[in-house]
Amino acid sequence: MEIREIVEKDVEQVYAIELEAFSSPWTRESILMEVISPRSHYLVMENEGEIIGYAGLWKIFDEGHITNIAVKKGYRNRGLGLILMEKLMAHAQENQIKKLTLEVRCGNFQALKLYKKLGFVEAGRRKGFYDFPKEDAIIMWKEQLK
Repeated sequence: MEIREIVEKDVEQVYAIELEAFSSPWTRESILMEVISPRSHYLVMENEGEIIGYAGLWKIFDEGHITNIAVKKGYRNRGLGLILMEKLMAHAQENQIKKLTLEVRCGNFQALKLYKKLGFVEAGRRKGFYDFPKEDAIIMWKEQLK
């Protein structure tokens, strides 16, 4: 298993994971734009040529906004999300990002547990932020990367 930076040839497989993981998935074109954007930092987890997970963030000055993290069905509940997040956090630190933020559905208990384990703390809510189903977003921050 390898974790590396995303390249254009990964877009189709990442898009397939996006479709199965989220009720309001990003478009193929949006993912492609992330590959070429200088502010975007995306990693993919590859197993024998198959992309089985990805995670990404936007760098905004010295802060990182985590945009997506997903693991392919059939590979979930094996700790791969934790590994991806740890690699993404290390990548952020290597790129002079001092703190991270993200939004997560208030009902996504598995993700909330993961983020809390990694040291993220709840900082607020965005009412009705998500659609399909309508749900609040919990805003979380990790203030110091180490």
